[in-house]
Amino acid sequence: MALFKKKNYIRINPNRGQLPTNEPVVPDNLWAKCPSCKRTLYTKEMGAEKVCPHCGYNFRISAWERIAITIDEKSFEEWDTDVTTKDPLDFPGYLDKVAQMQEKTGLHEAVLTGEAKVQGLPLAIGIMDANFIMGSMGTVVGEKITRLFERAIEKQLPVVLFTASGGARMQEGILSLMQMAKISAAVKRHSKAGLFYLTVLTDPTTGGVTASFAMEGDIILAEPQALIGFAGRRVIEQTIRQELPEDFQKAEFLLDHGFVDQIVPRTNLREKIHHLISLHTRKGWDRND
Repeated sequence: MALFKKKNYIRINPNRGQLPTNEPVVPDNLWAKCPSCKRTLYTKEMGAEKVCPHCGYNFRISAWERIAITIDEKSFEEWDTDVTTKDPLDFPGYLDKVAQMQEKTGLHEAVLTGEAKVQGLPLAIGIMDANFIMGSMGTVVGEKITRLFERAIEKQLPVVLFTASGGARMQEGILSLMQMAKISAAVKRHSKAGLFYLTVLTDPTTGGVTASFAMEGDIILAEPQALIGFAGRRVIEQTIRQELPEDFQKAEFLLDHGFVDQIVPRTNLREKIHHLISLHTRKGWDRND
């Protein structure tokens, strides 16, 4: 009978990484193609800022990467991680999608908010992340940004907000659109308190975010070649029955038409933010004195 007994052979997974090997291993994400100049780049060439060394194109980065290159080390205190996403429309698979994005990105929602310092100057900071359901604005995003301004009023802090969004979150319907007015009201209260609000438009900033708080900053900066607009290019062309310029809705186009105050390369943003806060806040004046 032992003649016909099946042996328990060890199955070898050719993709396993447990056993040591002398064969060379090529790491993932070693190369990237620049969408602007079309060159193939060695990713280490781009540095922590992920900027193309040939044409200056700014690749999309996560909220945590933005924190690392913008604020003073260990100065960030995250706010409002206790606000949870609901499913008001019983949209199929919505909460599962949110949970997947939380695990993948390490974010609570599509915006990261908190208090930090930039070269010693305190500020309230918000960073939207397009990796989290395309940075779409749902009720939690609206609530967190509203609280960002409200707490900034309490602490007498300027607000710096990095925008990156595909617009309103369709899974939450009209409740998502209501966040536009809600945040705008908080921005107004912050302004009435005599506090400074700086927006930095990154790629992409579109839809309801553009139509509300992204364009309400006292000063509006943008990263080079960032896509900024409300409706999509094809929708506009079909509506007006005209062909739009090649650079339409790019940061440079908006600068030429007065919608943006200045385009600042990512490598210079930290210095620019510090400079603007020092000019527009009392704490900045005290330090300059």
